[in-house]
Amino acid sequence: MTYCTEYETELIGALTLASDGGAITGCWFNNDRYFGIGVDESAGDIERKDDLPVFDQARDWLDRYFAGKAPDPRELPLEARATEFQMRVREAMLDIPYGKTTTYGAIADRIAKETGRRQSARAVGGAVGHNPLCLIVPCHRVVGANGSLTGFGGGLDMKVKLLEHERAMQSTFFRPKKGTALEGAEGASEAWARSAS
Repeated sequence: MTYCTEYETELIGALTLASDGGAITGCWFNNDRYFGIGVDESAGDIERKDDLPVFDQARDWLDRYFAGKAPDPRELPLEARATEFQMRVREAMLDIPYGKTTTYGAIADRIAKETGRRQSARAVGGAVGHNPLCLIVPCHRVVGANGSLTGFGGGLDMKVKLLEHERAMQSTFFRPKKGTALEGAEGASEAWARSAS
């Protein structure tokens, strides 16, 4: 069974959280292009359940984040499905401090050092883009080496708002004119809920 709830924010609208009952298995912007990714579809039905203790824990974490604090994502039990490579990228994103950014290339270099295998920034970009734990695992803190904000599952406006909230937006960052995920996907959460029923 997968459980879900919503968390309302003034800054970016609603987030949808998913859980297996003990850990957070998903956190998506409601217009996320990859809404629902990372949830074990073999786990059965999706049920709205707002009173799970793990959701209370996540709400507390999110309250502190949106109050301008810098809560550690590792405080939360996170269990979204991922490949070994995606897990390495996720660990690298978890290490990006609040209010700081890094590049896809820097993450690729880190993973190459850990594994002894060369990694491409493009492969890292694919893993970052399919992050099922948005905001909690801070994919918004990853930018292109040239300062491009690149695409973002919730759209570039969302990425800019989060970087501004953390005071991490730099004058050298710029919006690309073309590419994937320049805008979010309207109605993504509703489509997921329909497919789950």
